[in-house]
Amino acid sequence: MSRAKKSKKKSSKVIDADYLSRHKESLRRKHRQVIYLNDRELAAIDAYCSRFQVSHRSILLRDAIMSRVLETLDENPPSLF
Repeated sequence: MSRAKKSKKKSSKVIDADYLSRHKESLRRKHRQVIYLNDRELAAIDAYCSRFQVSHRSILLRDAIMSRVLETLDENPPSLF
């Protein structure tokens, strides 16, 4: 005799709307930072964007800066003593 498998119902988790709004608010970028580039730096970024079809420079710069910052923080963790 074989047993028939019972199908499990997937329970849908209900997420609190207040939690979602607070989470979205915490991800909103509201602190503006301005950088200045010289002609060679701007030309290098323009060449990179055209070569790799980058449509939004802000995403490129944000990713590059944050990856460098996080990498440096991982290499130099805070010491207790």
